[in-house]
Amino acid sequence: MQRSERHRLIIRSVDSGVRTVDDLVTLTGASAVSIRRDLVELSEQGALRRIRGGAAPSLSRGARYPFEIRRSADAAEKMMLARTVAGLISPGDSVLIDNGTTALAVAEGLSGLGITVMALSLHAAAALARTPGNEVIVPGGVVGPDDLAFTGPGAAEAVRAMRFDFAILGACAADPETGLTVAGWGDAQVKRAAIECARRVVLVATPDKFERTAAHRFGSLKDLDTIVTTRDVPAEVIFDAREAGATVIVASEELA
Repeated sequence: MQRSERHRLIIRSVDSGVRTVDDLVTLTGASAVSIRRDLVELSEQGALRRIRGGAAPSLSRGARYPFEIRRSADAAEKMMLARTVAGLISPGDSVLIDNGTTALAVAEGLSGLGITVMALSLHAAAALARTPGNEVIVPGGVVGPDDLAFTGPGAAEAVRAMRFDFAILGACAADPETGLTVAGWGDAQVKRAAIECARRVVLVATPDKFERTAAHRFGSLKDLDTIVTTRDVPAEVIFDAREAGATVIVASEELA
């Protein structure tokens, strides 16, 4: 079992209650030494709390999985989505790239394309600037830990000072009934600003996002021009999106 997958299993297990080291050894098949090392690392990232002999849920409700764990989840799907999104964008376009792991995959696919791009995280900015050709802008302000995202009021103001051909957005959740939601209030404000300032708004999301809700709403399906997802998205989601006026592009290896 890969280390990142083991970490995801540990977090899911501990989220539902206290687990001992022995419990986690049985769950993962790893040694007790490896589990203790994992618990130290995950505790430092805020994903859980270490207690004597094991681990307990984090005291922070709704704590997110650490960035590197989320980045490795569904990696092949995210690369396929990123290649599909890259096909929508041309040299010379002005583009906003959201924070998050799916948006990072998109940023990596746009490196060196010859676009003007505002990146809402330092991860995405580094990926976009890695190859010469793009003009890469960051909004400034406070950078969040772990995901290195810009989510404060200053970031929203910087977004509103520009106009974009495309806003490439992610979401913690995109349930058709409750709308587009994220875990952080500041993140929602920045995404709302992006919707206001873009000619075309593209949501890039794996199918599981359409079955979730989060605390802070920043829009609805009616705010989207395009949804890029994969073929196992529920049919009712495609229907609801098209009813709301959004074009749904189902990414596949052939399209990518």
